[in-house]
Amino acid sequence: MLEAFITNLGRYNEGYLDGAYLKLPAEKEDVQALLKKIHVDGIRYEEIFITDYETDVPGLYDCLGEYESIDELNHLAHVLQEVEDQHDMDKFTAAVELGERTGSIKDLINLAQNLDCFEFYPGVTDDETLGRIYVEEMEAIDVPEHLLNYFDYEAYGRDMRLNEGGHFAPGGYLTRVSNNFVELYHGIEDIPAEHRVFAYPQLSIREQMAAYKEIIDGSARDTGRHPIIPGHEDR
Repeated sequence: MLEAFITNLGRYNEGYLDGAYLKLPAEKEDVQALLKKIHVDGIRYEEIFITDYETDVPGLYDCLGEYESIDELNHLAHVLQEVEDQHDMDKFTAAVELGERTGSIKDLINLAQNLDCFEFYPGVTDDETLGRIYVEEMEAIDVPEHLLNYFDYEAYGRDMRLNEGGHFAPGGYLTRVSNNFVELYHGIEDIPAEHRVFAYPQLSIREQMAAYKEIIDGSARDTGRHPIIPGHEDR
């Protein structure tokens, strides 16, 4: 459902692309193995960023940024896994397409946890079909039977859509049916411990020493590029 291409920021700034896809949700061991693979060890290189996403949720890609928290992404993936059925997932997709409460991962998590505030009508993609549903199935307006053939379903459907702020999304029609939107997720502090997976690789003593030696050697080379010019007194 969601994969993120994790990239070593330090190496990227040096002109190299050290990165790999992380499939979410993930375990801590998965993250550690990936970070080790792309040389992020917490000593030589610590910072990462995300250069690409893969997802089968339409519209979700555009809501995610380069510097998202791995733990928040992982929690979002868990929350989406808990969406009960395909109808609710279609509802979430339509809500993402609508663009409300999609400005951050926090918004997306809360959106996925408040799907009961929306109704989704699959297959309804135009005003005329919407108007017929409201008149013939929901009986939102009483139209005498002898006038049904003359009734403008399209105009009625358009008015209903505009009045309720509905949205034609790929696959159906979405409308809000409740304003009881509850913000259940407030930030990283609300992520369950089992969803917190970001951790640097566990390095052996030998690997740690090699990392520190590389840093020291690199610093020495950088100093060598800028030799100190002695003054008259030192010549």
